[in-house]
Amino acid sequence: MSEKVRVRIAPSPSGNLHIGTARTALFNYLFAKKTGGEYVLRIEDTDLERSNEEYKQNIFDSLKALGLNWDEGPDVGGNYGPYKQSERFDIYPKFAQMLIDKGYAYECFCSNEDLDKEHEIAASKKIPYKYSRKCLNLTKEQKDELKAKGIVPSIRFKVEAKELVFNDIVKGELKFDTNLIGDFAIMKSNGTPTYNFAVVVDDMLMKITHVIRGEDHISNTPKQILIYEALGAEIPKFAHLGMILAPDRSKLSKRHGATAVSDFIKQGYLTEALLNFVALLGWSPSDGVEIKNVDEIAADFRLDEISSSNSIFEYEKLNWMNGQYIKKMDISKLTDLALPFLKDYDLNKYSREQLEKIIEVTREPITLLSDLVYDTRYFFEKPVYDEVCELLKTNLSKKVLDKFLSDVDGYDFKNEQDVHDKLAEFRAYFKEKFGFKPKETMWALRAALTGRTKGADMVSIILLLEKDEVIERLKSAKAI
Repeated sequence: MSEKVRVRIAPSPSGNLHIGTARTALFNYLFAKKTGGEYVLRIEDTDLERSNEEYKQNIFDSLKALGLNWDEGPDVGGNYGPYKQSERFDIYPKFAQMLIDKGYAYECFCSNEDLDKEHEIAASKKIPYKYSRKCLNLTKEQKDELKAKGIVPSIRFKVEAKELVFNDIVKGELKFDTNLIGDFAIMKSNGTPTYNFAVVVDDMLMKITHVIRGEDHISNTPKQILIYEALGAEIPKFAHLGMILAPDRSKLSKRHGATAVSDFIKQGYLTEALLNFVALLGWSPSDGVEIKNVDEIAADFRLDEISSSNSIFEYEKLNWMNGQYIKKMDISKLTDLALPFLKDYDLNKYSREQLEKIIEVTREPITLLSDLVYDTRYFFEKPVYDEVCELLKTNLSKKVLDKFLSDVDGYDFKNEQDVHDKLAEFRAYFKEKFGFKPKETMWALRAALTGRTKGADMVSIILLLEKDEVIERLKSAKAI
């Protein structure tokens, strides 16, 4: 086995990058980072009909957004390319022929109809299907005759019956009876390799030392080990991760919420929070502290301590964690990320400094950047008073608005401390003269300026709206 750890993430571009694939990519990345190894991106696009350039770009963009940058891959190159399977089609036939020459594989001339009939017979007998081997002992003359008829063979791997045992880093010792597998195709009649064959050849030639992937691939592993053995190649160490399930323990799907990394980002999840959350799906930090950056996670990461059980994708926990990251993020960086969500507003209405202030005073309660569309609306648009109409009609509110309008010329709208002090005096006046609670006084003022009873700090609202807008809104509210 090569001394240097080499791992790979090998998504198929038949859809946007799924959060489960992102977790696999993350665990590969963390293991490489922890061990000083190399992290490879390979695009498995042998299924040309389902592969899509748009999905390939989504995979690139999503992994980069998460910060899971690869050491080798289609766009950065490396010593073991090409890194797209569709560009490696000239490689696989050579190894298939090698297996034929060594007696580990043979040509199969069965049509799809022939194979369908075999499946039907097995189903009628209620037994697992296994290829009949009807082409195993064809003579050269028989093969030549079939080829003369224009029949192009596929190539099957000959499986010898034995107990195959391997130690999985996550799952422990796993045993398989190869007699249940049957001879399987490694090359299709159209000249393209099957998944199990291509992945072995690629991992072998790319010197992959550890294969970290989802447990849905466990059934593929014995076939792949048999191919490694037949090729005389070193077998990588396998680590199969438990599945990610929805809160109802069903397969995670779009009906539960976002499932693609790009969808989470569009909804306003921070990539740092998403990465942190995904790292905890099957793995736990040694110190119990859950909120960590990727470098801290990598330093603590232990592949052999990943849980073998399935993980539950708790959207509520992700939302909480995202909110924590929003609260703590540098305000300039957060503003850069938030502004695209506010693109429908007239952002030129405020300076950059003011926009940062708007984000800063509204970020406390939000869990998604998309929440800012609602939470900042009153800074960009006139308030709608439907929700606070009855409140603004009260005697208390009318007194509050009249008083503020009479005092407003005395406010220094360029001085935060002055506005703060005058609001304190304003609240004290109503408490002493009318017995109004300070929060009731502020409710009336807030309702007039924002159309709501909750929101950002009142000092900040007044300073950001500025004098003319404050007066105009108070008069509009007073007229209700």
